[in-house]
Amino acid sequence: MCLAIPGKLISISSSDGGLPFGKIDFDGISKQACLAYVPEAKIGDYVIVHAGFAISVLDEQEARQTFQYLEELDQAVASEPK
Repeated sequence: MCLAIPGKLISISSSDGGLPFGKIDFDGISKQACLAYVPEAKIGDYVIVHAGFAISVLDEQEARQTFQYLEELDQAVASEPK
């Protein structure tokens, strides 16, 4: 199973071939992702990234809700008996 998670777009650049790339912040960890599928994305937007590609733009409220769900999942897993 694959998981696509939201990150905040903090900069935009172009590759040698002209493809748009963005530096995405995932709670303090920055990664590059191709922005070709989300040409409307702008700095400050949250994007869903999967396999190195930003595949959709979402608003901050949706991103925060996703972070909350992931935190709840982490807490549920941590509380399971070993």
